Amino acid sequence: MAVAARLLPLLLLPLGWVRPGACTDPPDGGWLAGSVPEEPRCTVERADASLTYSLFLQRFAFSRPVILGGVTDNSAFRALCTREKLLAAFGPFPVRLSTANTYSYRKVDVPFQEYVEHLLKPQDPARLGSDTLYFFGDNNFTEWGPLFQHYVPPPFRIPGTSPAYSFGIAGSGSGVPFHWHGPGFSEVIFGRKRWFLYPPDKTPHFHPNETTLAWLQHTYPTLPPAQRPLECTLHPGEVLYFPDRWWHATLNLDTSVFISTFLG
Repeated sequence: MAVAARLLPLLLLPLGWVRPGACTDPPDGGWLAGSVPEEPRCTVERADASLTYSLFLQRFAFSRPVILGGVTDNSAFRALCTREKLLAAFGPFPVRLSTANTYSYRKVDVPFQEYVEHLLKPQDPARLGSDTLYFFGDNNFTEWGPLFQHYVPPPFRIPGTSPAYSFGIAGSGSGVPFHWHGPGFSEVIFGRKRWFLYPPDKTPHFHPNETTLAWLQHTYPTLPPAQRPLECTLHPGEVLYFPDRWWHATLNLDTSVFISTFLG
């Protein structure tokens, strides 16, 4: 109850500012822009708000990824995810960091403020993913639940599944190397995030402790065109759907705030 009482004013007050012409938040949310160059090529199919649920099930749900644009409006949630507001609401509370490698086997708990002010840095190219700490998932829903209540998830579901949120913030050049799990959606709130995807029957060549940035610099350029992954860079407000067991790796081009909806 003490947590909820402390968070409620911080989470509700900013919603009054989310009016046309009234928002004074910086456009990047106060998060650090990155220097990782963006690849303009996008080989993932896109769909807009005209995509129906039946067409989503028929064309994408069980067969291939798709980037959804304009299917939800998360401007209110985005207004709550600025650096200043998240620090005010969650600064002293612990967050669980995972190593940015395929298996994320090491976990470290630190105060959210310590992570943002001291650990949230651009990726060191010489550092292994197994030595890089990354805030994604393992969210305490008692503390973060009031924030998630303001998130509008994508309108599509896979029959027989239920959604679970996973929220994260990561520095420029960071990311998770190739891995797979069940289906889900991932939306960028601030920053830019580049995705690389392979179908389940096409295992990518990678080292599980190597960062995505190192893979991009050393392995990606050697791939023949036919062996390259599907790829695209997501911008704020865009949502990627990835089907069950698809291999994927991520690379944050800026300090990125993002939320995934896993369908378990």
